[in-house]
This record gives sequence, structure tokens and C-alpha cells, in this order.
Amino acid sequence: MKLKFNENWRATVTDDPLNIVPGFTGKSVHVAPYTNAVERERFLADTFGSQELLWDTPDVLRFNSAGRQLVGLEFQLPEESASAEESARLSEQPTSRPGGLRADETRDFRHRSTTVLCRASGDTALTCLRDLDVLADPIEARIEIAPDLALVVQHSNVVGWTLTNPVQYLTTGFTEPDPDPPAPATHRLLTECLDLITQPVIFEVEDREPAAVARLRAVDDALRNQRNDRHRADALLSLVANMVEDCTDG
Repeated sequence: MKLKFNENWRATVTDDPLNIVPGFTGKSVHVAPYTNAVERERFLADTFGSQELLWDTPDVLRFNSAGRQLVGLEFQLPEESASAEESARLSEQPTSRPGGLRADETRDFRHRSTTVLCRASGDTALTCLRDLDVLADPIEARIEIAPDLALVVQHSNVVGWTLTNPVQYLTTGFTEPDPDPPAPATHRLLTECLDLITQPVIFEVEDREPAAVARLRAVDDALRNQRNDRHRADALLSLVANMVEDCTDG
């Protein structure tokens, strides 16, 4: 199967998905072999594909030069959330099938970030799409390029991606996610945090509307006082920390 990305860039689906566990910071997903910023810079220098540039943050997909195989990626979570009605139009079919990617040619390209977030009930899956027009036609395929992370394909075009069970992969920075199951409280607090950092609630927080600010502070307090699943709780704390600080400064 051939997939088309932006700038008429193409890759072929292979039988070799990445076996690296995704890391989910709440604002981005990364699947990569590096463990710190220095290793990341070296990784980018030794690979080709799509990467961010100054004032530009497209989705990152990196391929090795030797075999043109996908070896790492970073996807950004959009701030705009689709309505529950719109998200319901995103069929769960077809089911994901595992597969890697091999670039058809060795050259860089720009793959723009998605613009709208579709949230499954209970945030059991997050699907990020190029735009809502994607929902007008059926999804052709879902290629699971890493554990629980799949590309969404329509008319052979990569139009988005889906992360299933995102709470499992919550982490900070380059740290590997906790392999233990998340606590029930973490599931609920992930949903609260995603509400707070996406539209329309984020506008209410930025406007210092009392109900939204109270909601933010309640989440912050609950995360600070959560006794178990601390690694994930700390990841969610870092997600809302700047917002809490801004409200406190005001």
C-alpha cells in the first residue's frame, strides 16, 4: 500500500512497525530512540524526512538513510476539539493493522500538523485529523506504526493519526512511560486536563472566567494530592502548570 503525505511525498507500507513505546505528554506524542535533547539533535542530523523549523512546527517523521525505514516521529495535539456529535461520525472501522513505512525517495518534506482533535468517550482514544472535512468520507485504513499509534488513511492520503489508551502513555519529556496500569483517578484527570487545554474551555480559562479558573485550580489540587501513579500525575501537572501560574499572577 502506498501512502501520500504533504508535498506529494510518498511512502510504502511495510511489515515492520516500530516497537518503541509511545510517550504522550498531553500536547504531543513521540516515538523515538533518543532519551535527551542532545541525542534528539543527533538523531535529526542522521535521518531525513519532516521536521520542525524556526517558527514552524509540522508533524515530524524521520527515516534512516540506509533503508529509508521510519525510525521515529513526533505528532502535535491540536488545540481545537471537535464536538461530541462530530467525533461520533468518526467510525472505529476499519480496525488498525500493524505496518511500518519505507520512504519512496530520500528527501525532506513538510507534513503539516493536524488541526482538530476528536475524543472518544472517556478519552479511550484520541484521533487528530487534518480538518473536519475528513469526516465526510469513510476512513480507508488505519496503519498501526507503533504500539497503539496508527496513521489514519483516506484515499491513500495520510489525514491524521489515532492514539489508543492515551492515559497509559502519559509521561514527561523523553522519559519512558510507566509500564504499570494507570490509576482510575488518572483517567478522570486526563479528561479534565484535555478539557482545559483545548477549545472552548481554554478560552474561558484565558479570559479568567471564575468557573473555568475554579475548575483549573481543582484539577491542580487533585493532581498534587494524588498519592499513587505519581509519574502520570506529574505529567498532567506539567501540562496545566503554566495556566495555573498565569491565573495566580492575575
